[in-house]
Amino acid sequence: MGTREQKVAIVVFDGVKMLDVAGPAEVFATANLLGARYAVSYVSASGEPVSTSVGMRMPVDGRAADVAAPETVVVAGGDNLVTEPIPGDLVDAVRTLSPRTERLVSICTGSFVLAAAGLLDDRRATTHWQHAELLARAYPRVRVEPDALFVEDGQVFTSAGVSAGIDLSLALVERDHGADLARSVARQLVVYMQRTGGQSQFSAPLRVRPPRTVELRELVGLIAAEPALDHGAAALSARVGVSTRQLTRLFTTELGTTPARFVEQIRLDHAKTLLDGGHGVEESAREAGFGSAETMRRTFVARLGISPAAYRHRFRSTHGAAG
Repeated sequence: MGTREQKVAIVVFDGVKMLDVAGPAEVFATANLLGARYAVSYVSASGEPVSTSVGMRMPVDGRAADVAAPETVVVAGGDNLVTEPIPGDLVDAVRTLSPRTERLVSICTGSFVLAAAGLLDDRRATTHWQHAELLARAYPRVRVEPDALFVEDGQVFTSAGVSAGIDLSLALVERDHGADLARSVARQLVVYMQRTGGQSQFSAPLRVRPPRTVELRELVGLIAAEPALDHGAAALSARVGVSTRQLTRLFTTELGTTPARFVEQIRLDHAKTLLDGGHGVEESAREAGFGSAETMRRTFVARLGISPAAYRHRFRSTHGAAG
């Protein structure tokens, strides 16, 4: 008995991120070479071709509303989904497809389309780390998980930015055809079957809005400039002449975090920058204020899901990587 054909409809639109389309499509196409039977089609709200993020005109197979019963619907992302109003016809098309499919998937900022259609209400979801806060603020009924590479909640799957769509697509292939076939696809595409850690390892350093309180603003500046100083609760309180309880209240009110958590994040960002620049683990731990490599290792594993050594190997310069 042969493998059952599974229809996959990828929803595209003007400005769609090309890799959000090509990544999943390559996973499904490679799976087909290894015995799967995915029938991938590309649809837009109007049925007209679309312009992609790389400037290439992309033909489609028809209107999204005309797709009868695809097993999987994939909504790709695009930068314009977070900078401009989401087109109403795109939202309507996805809302129409939702009850027809067994599995609804978004890649990167495609989650904003699902959210606008009300399909993420009271569900866990993720998106690109850069836009997770916006998703949570714009759609408060969505339970955003900003560090996840992808999230499954019932029949709805959402992925983080761009290449995380490949991670999610591999997970779908594994669900459909088992780990062996999915592993073979990953090897063919020369990607990890499952990446360690979450989105935090890829995120930019913490950007802090300037606190309104002058004393707190000066304190935050000092922590960022000199992360290796003693920034314990007592030392920080003494510098601004307030109790530790009042200091915690100031941090919580203005920055949404505790002093200890803030200091740890600053030190983590500083260590990541040092490791990115080729510094060793011991040196980075000392310069960032962790005190010891072991303390820094525990923080990296807890916050990023990988060790400092693994992070350094993954994100150091590409010079000399070949061969």
